[in-house]
Amino acid sequence: MTIILVYKALHVFFMVAWFAGIFYLPRLFVYHAGTTSPDCDAEFKVMERRLLYFVTPFAVLTLVFGLLLIHSYGAAWFKASHWLHYKLPLVMLLYGYHAYCFKLLADFKHNRNRRSPRFYRIFNEVPVLVLLTIILLAYLKPM
Repeated sequence: MTIILVYKALHVFFMVAWFAGIFYLPRLFVYHAGTTSPDCDAEFKVMERRLLYFVTPFAVLTLVFGLLLIHSYGAAWFKASHWLHYKLPLVMLLYGYHAYCFKLLADFKHNRNRRSPRFYRIFNEVPVLVLLTIILLAYLKPM
């Protein structure tokens, strides 16, 4: 077994763990934006904070093992892997999405949310579509 296979397995594992949270967090935002109960509001604040802080290390480890993969394959592979040049900006978009979740979390924490549940339903679909595109690029490796 080569170290590349270990890196690849860990990259995929941490990505799956990260996305479990990234798919669920906006769903919590949907319900939070729609609640009028102070008790529910307080409970959603705790759940959202715990979830985002729980999945953030998975996002970091996904990046670490992705970079280790690129490094292990080498510069020649990187230059020849045109599909990867399309994947990386999409990955950066997902990290931007993750960072924006911290802003939304702060808005809810300080009772500044002005967005509707419908906004969060749409917001919830963004990582799904980006992840689908990334997976297609990684498996199909189009030229």
